[in-house]
Amino acid sequence: MTHDADDHDLIRVRGAREHNLRDVDVDLPKRRLTVFTGVSGSGKSSLVFGTIAAESQRLINETYSAFLQGFMGSPSRPDVDVLEGLTTAIVVDQERLGANPRSTVGTVTDAYAMLRILFSRLGEPYVGPQTAFSFNVPTRRASGVMTTEKGGRVEKRVAKGEVYLGGMCPRCEGTGTVKDFDLTAIYDADKSLADGALLVPGYSMDGWYGRIFSGAGLPMTTPVGQFTDEQRELLLRGEPRKIDVDGTNLTYEGVLTKVQKSMLSKDLEAMQPHVRRFVERAVTFTPCPECGGTRLTRAALSCRIDGRNIAEVAALQITDLADWVRGLDLRGVGPLRETLQHTLDSFVSLGLGYLSLDRASGTLSGGESQRIKMLRHLGSALTDVTYVFDEPTIGLHPHDIERMNALLLRLRDKGNTVLVVEHKPETIAIADHVVDLGPGAGGAGGEVVFEGDVEALHSAETLTGRHLHYRARLKDEVREPTGVIEIRGATTHNLHDVDVDVPRGVLTVVTGVAGSGKSSLIHGSVAGRDDTVAIDQGPIKGSRRSNPATYSGVLEPVRKAFAKANGVKPGLFSANSEGACPTCSGNGVVFTELGFMDTVSSPCEECEGRRFQASVLEYTLGGKDISEVFEMSVAEAAAFFADDEARVPAAQRVLDRLVDVGLGYITLGQPLTSLSGGERQRLKLAAQMGENAEVYVLDEPTTGLHLADVENLLALLDRLVDSGVTVLVIEHHQAVMAHADWIIDLGPGAGHEGGRVVFEGTPADLVASASTLTGQHLARYVGR
Repeated sequence: MTHDADDHDLIRVRGAREHNLRDVDVDLPKRRLTVFTGVSGSGKSSLVFGTIAAESQRLINETYSAFLQGFMGSPSRPDVDVLEGLTTAIVVDQERLGANPRSTVGTVTDAYAMLRILFSRLGEPYVGPQTAFSFNVPTRRASGVMTTEKGGRVEKRVAKGEVYLGGMCPRCEGTGTVKDFDLTAIYDADKSLADGALLVPGYSMDGWYGRIFSGAGLPMTTPVGQFTDEQRELLLRGEPRKIDVDGTNLTYEGVLTKVQKSMLSKDLEAMQPHVRRFVERAVTFTPCPECGGTRLTRAALSCRIDGRNIAEVAALQITDLADWVRGLDLRGVGPLRETLQHTLDSFVSLGLGYLSLDRASGTLSGGESQRIKMLRHLGSALTDVTYVFDEPTIGLHPHDIERMNALLLRLRDKGNTVLVVEHKPETIAIADHVVDLGPGAGGAGGEVVFEGDVEALHSAETLTGRHLHYRARLKDEVREPTGVIEIRGATTHNLHDVDVDVPRGVLTVVTGVAGSGKSSLIHGSVAGRDDTVAIDQGPIKGSRRSNPATYSGVLEPVRKAFAKANGVKPGLFSANSEGACPTCSGNGVVFTELGFMDTVSSPCEECEGRRFQASVLEYTLGGKDISEVFEMSVAEAAAFFADDEARVPAAQRVLDRLVDVGLGYITLGQPLTSLSGGERQRLKLAAQMGENAEVYVLDEPTTGLHLADVENLLALLDRLVDSGVTVLVIEHHQAVMAHADWIIDLGPGAGHEGGRVVFEGTPADLVASASTLTGQHLARYVGR
């Protein structure tokens, strides 16, 4: 006998129009694995995350009280006609874990919290409760009258010097490092303040800083090296104090005092690139002499289980830690031991066994962060929920992708609906159902061009269907190097005293399983050189006011060209400056806060979404006003600024680079927050290609790229190398490996099982030898 409830086996989407989707209708089977494919920008994320997952989470939020909703920031309803059959959506995305200085792999997964309980119960000698092992909790002493309310009664007692025990090292405040300054990076001793002696970003003597330093009594024309001890102390470490400058009350404080507050209070990984470069030059981060870099008090470090303290245990590679816990006699804490053992084993099954619990979370890649978020779901008793993954294979070697596929199937087989946005053929191959979006990207996408099983996709006349069989060929001839970059004795993280020569003037690909030491080798030994530009996986920082025009630098020459053509100031043509519409402050939309309800955005009635004052739009260049320029696609703008009537060579050069990386379809004015992960990565690449560098280091540039886009990327890398640039790519994609002139393969495994160069040579030699995991997978890929 059938039951009515058995009919609800589909998620039905009708009329989805979020972002570039064009009235998309689709039926997704529940309790199956559905993979969404299509070129970057085709609408996959808009359908899966912006429509299905967003509406599921919004409906769940509506079940909470109005008071709670006020704190939750519920998303507004997506632009869709009908959504039926939704289940609770759990989103596991690529967003990196927080870069708080005290956030570690152990703290974000609760594994360290379990270790703290373990040591507080079984460690000898006993030093206190679990807070005594927390480097986030300082030890406090309190005296005074304590008031406690119980059952309507108020009890008071006098506390005298009561101690609330924490494990935070008082010297480094739980960060494990102390900071000192290299004064040669702070000022040039041969120059005066007026001549620009200060080397700290943002310290220009042309503005208020010059007047403040002068008002504080510092000599502006004397070389800093000739300052008296008192003057140098005032310049560097002067405490904040009020001074009068031309009748204005201002605050003066020493340079190092201000740098300490404004820069060093942040985690290094969270800083803007130019500030990070300064801090890396000027500040030396050394292990805290009090705790030896362990972050903990001496009392916490004195407590041991089986001869090890909690810092030594947290520093173990997780594979070794799992074995250590398995070998302990933990009578009396059996349930805790089982939970901890399961968590550690889940790390290993996710291919993260090479990490340690004391690893700072800010140093994890996007792929590692996503897999750590999966930890809590693998052992969950929940079923019939919808798991949504955003390219879970990012950062994974082909060997590790097989393990990831098994985990996705495990989630499905527990009775869950699994939705995956993915480009890798290995993961597309395991899908029960495939939805291919396209046919192109941006305005040329937003349609379902195929829906069915994998077998049917192979014969489908779509971009994905045609490229599913694509295999890059090994080169018949490789380029000859013009020299080498020597790396000697590299020991960063898990590297074992590595010596290797990176050839110049060719395309070199660095390979190896996740955790084998690729990033440690290249970012630790090559990326910091003066002639090198490193483009890593760090996200683009930008608000809803930021767009491709502002981020890439196109807007600056365009504003100047408009100003020159019309005889007015450039500031008029910035939506963040004088020319902005006063009603919407240059946003183009007005945001209305409705208390505990969703914030509503609506087009500005004053400027009709154009962002500028009406008077500014009267000024034109080549027949177009500034708002019309923002509405152009990159390709249209490149052609427009190449035309004689509106020629702006500086803008055209940047736009040509954006077209080169496959971003010709995005509009200049669309918010950065609306770009997909692949689009942001390529925008970053295009922006930094303009820097005058001899060596480019790219960290997984195929992230978020469709199989068809990878071909375009390879052509771009070829053009860079042919122009005389050395290109060094950290990559797992086999098409990039096959296209390389030279391969450096690290391994043989991850963590302390890696960190060695296991192969150097051409891709053909790697395939012929098949002596490493990479060689075996590449041989299968190219059909050898």
